[in-house]
Amino acid sequence: MAKLSKDNREKLKSSQFGLPEKAKTKKARRKSGNYPMPDRGHAISAIRLAKENHKDGNLSTKDYKRIARKAGKILKKDCLVRGASP
Repeated sequence: MAKLSKDNREKLKSSQFGLPEKAKTKKARRKSGNYPMPDRGHAISAIRLAKENHKDGNLSTKDYKRIARKAGKILKKDCLVRGASP
């Protein structure tokens, strides 16, 4: 997984974040806590971080499930592209 700089985060579409409503503006996309998922590695990290934040009480169950569901779709799509079964 490549490091995602603030400038690169800023260039992502809001739909590429686990919580797109928190990533509507360029300034908001630069901040942490909105779970960017431009690729497989970031989707895995988003699940891990969301699980940790949920466990610590910093993320609601609803938001955790949204992030996990979106990351799951990215990972499933990646498996299909690579020719592996999901």
